[in-house]
Parts: sequence; structure tokens; C-alpha cells
Amino acid sequence: MSTRSAAKPEIKYKRIILKLSGEVLRGRGTEPLDAATLEQMCSQVKEIHELGVQVCIVIGGGNIFRGLQGSKRGVDRTTGDYMGMLATVINGLALMDCLEKMGVSTRVQSAIPMNQIAEPFILRRAIRHLDKGRVVIFVAGTGNPYFSTDTTAALRASELHADIIMKATKVDGIYDKDPKKHADAVKYENLTFIDALKQRLTVMDSTAFSLCMDNNVPILVFDLGDEHAIRKAIFGEKIGTLVKN
Repeated sequence: MSTRSAAKPEIKYKRIILKLSGEVLRGRGTEPLDAATLEQMCSQVKEIHELGVQVCIVIGGGNIFRGLQGSKRGVDRTTGDYMGMLATVINGLALMDCLEKMGVSTRVQSAIPMNQIAEPFILRRAIRHLDKGRVVIFVAGTGNPYFSTDTTAALRASELHADIIMKATKVDGIYDKDPKKHADAVKYENLTFIDALKQRLTVMDSTAFSLCMDNNVPILVFDLGDEHAIRKAIFGEKIGTLVKN
């Protein structure tokens, strides 16, 4: 009597934009960069990279400086946004260093020219890096004030024809209200972009939602605390909240 081996699960997403907020890098401590959190995050990236998934990372800078916070302290909004962009460069270099030490070939591309520490963002070069099996980290946002790194993720995903944006947060999806403040908060498993915009859900800004809607790029919002979360998502397991047309 013959037996058949179980079918190997198929990878659902071949090219992804992984959106990481700077706050995630802080971990549970007070230091801007938590070494254990950084290593755990890079281990997840390495895990899916070794499966053949093309990975781009867009990193925020909120663990170091956020433009909107600066404006509340009297810093000009444009100046504050540029300060926030520079914070993303620090985070991007930390990710690169950690990934390279794990044996993952990585390139950092900056929207603001700084040739001594990062390549300039050039679309064709980014695609070539992906085709050669390298992880690409995008820093300095779009290079323009008044645009968030969420919008950067939406823009890069559209330019690179990515299959999905995976947004890693400290919450396991999108809720109708803040689950940390409201015990009766309801989690969504699926959402349309229109509903997300109508309800003014703040997990991503409206510019990013609109750009993804126009270019048909789905967004998965999930909790990075699960150490195999990205792998599960890559194979199409139900985690977090999926936003799509």
C-alpha cells in the first residue's frame, strides 16, 4: 500500500515590502534600539529570504525622532521631518549590520543622497539587487517632508510591483478602536481600502491607503511578536488583518 507525502505548501507572496515602524525596534525597554528585538526581527527576514522570497524593508524612525513630535516642541515641521528621515537611516544601518552578520547580503538605498553610507534609490538597481538575492532596505522616506514612511512603503511597493505590503506592529491586526484602551475593541480579519478610509483607521495614513488602493497593493497588518509571523503570512496562513480592494 503506497503512501503519498503531504504536499509542500506554496509561497503566496514572492516579492514583499516589509514595513517596520521604528517603535518596534525599541522593544520593551527605553533604549532606541533593542539588540534582542533587532536580532529577532532579522531572523524572521532571514527565514523567508532563504525560502527565495524577495524582501524589501521600509523602516521608520519613531524610536529616535518623529517629525510630528518635533513640531509639538517648537521644531519647524519641515525641519522635523528631515530629522525623522535621518533617524530612519540609523535604523536602516542597524538592520543591515544585523542581517549581514547573519549571512544575508543586504543593500541600503536612501531617498536623500549620502553616498558614503548608502546607495541612492534607483529603481532598476533595487530590482537588480532583488534578482541577485539581496535584501534591500529603503531609508530616508520619500526624501520629502510631509510624507510618512507608510507612504514610502506604498510608493516603493507600487514601483516594484510588490505582491503585498506587510506592516509589522505591536498589535495583532486592525481594530475598530484602540484595543489597549477598550476591552470591547473588535478585530477585523479583512477590510477594504474604502472602509479603512471611511472609518479613518489610523494604522496607516490616508495617502498610503489611497496609493495602495489605486495600484491594487494589499496590506497585511500583523504582530511581529510571533517569531514566525512573516513565514506564516508568506504561506497564506490567516494572521493579522488583510486590507485589499
